[in-house]
Amino acid sequence: MRAIVHSAFGDPAEVLHVEDAPLPEPGAGQVRVRTLLSPIHNHDLWTVRGTYGFKPELPARAGTEAVGVVDAVGEGVENLSVGQRVATGGTFGVWAEYFIGHAAAMIPVPDAMDDVTASQLVSMPFSALSLIEFLELERGDWLVQNAANGAVGRLVAQLAVARGLNVLGLVRRDAGVAELEGLGIGNVVSTEGENWRERVAEITGGASIVAGVDSVGGAASGEVLSLLAENGTLVAFGAMASPIMEIASGDVIFKQATVKGFWGSKVSSAMAPARRGELLRELVTRIGEGVLTLPASHTFSFDEISDAARANFEPGRIGKVLLKP
Repeated sequence: MRAIVHSAFGDPAEVLHVEDAPLPEPGAGQVRVRTLLSPIHNHDLWTVRGTYGFKPELPARAGTEAVGVVDAVGEGVENLSVGQRVATGGTFGVWAEYFIGHAAAMIPVPDAMDDVTASQLVSMPFSALSLIEFLELERGDWLVQNAANGAVGRLVAQLAVARGLNVLGLVRRDAGVAELEGLGIGNVVSTEGENWRERVAEITGGASIVAGVDSVGGAASGEVLSLLAENGTLVAFGAMASPIMEIASGDVIFKQATVKGFWGSKVSSAMAPARRGELLRELVTRIGEGVLTLPASHTFSFDEISDAARANFEPGRIGKVLLKP
């Protein structure tokens, strides 16, 4: 089979390449899956750079989420069968024609769900929904998030509104407001102009913003914190622009603010299995209702991995970049 690998940490567009590899055999409790589609996530590329919380041994494969068809089952696997379509969001090394994963980590995909949607079902949507739960908000509360036109930003907006929450989105370009409006997402403000804070006040009507999500870092972290009410909570979710959060000590002190981090894999692993199941069922329901959308911007072959890695960071991209064997 063919798999995407890297022998050094660095720029994914330069270090990732395709190699031939033996077809793996599933062990006890495992299944072998034939990959259909796999999305590229920022954390996948940060892992290739060697800058993520998880650092694999080299040479390493890549990718963590995919939809595929069960090709073989290991000893003791009773809940899955050959030919069944499944999705997984926490199986490392899925950028291959076939991959091995724990049967317990595979989610059967409804027949009515297309491959593009199924390939993105777990990682980002589940992180977005877990993040909303993590914030412990009450119906009618306001939250603010930057990178509102990113994958998680769009999902948080869609899922939070469905739960009766108010979401204020911040984007760095004026064009981003129209892009999100085209997806049915409102209450978005561009920080490109000088009077963007006045626009925030217009949208919220002066209501208290009790929580903020920062996915950008740098000065953008301080922008989110500055909008929070007293006793507000700022959650660090990502660092698209800078690994350093620039926040004013006065905002932390006088707002009595709480600043904490969110790492989806840790939150998910600590969550009760029954609750994880409930959240996944909610995601499938929201997709079926049309509330939650998971578009794709481009689909690349494995041989085009360099182009795919570059496309992942193109400004204004709506939807995930997908890989297809």
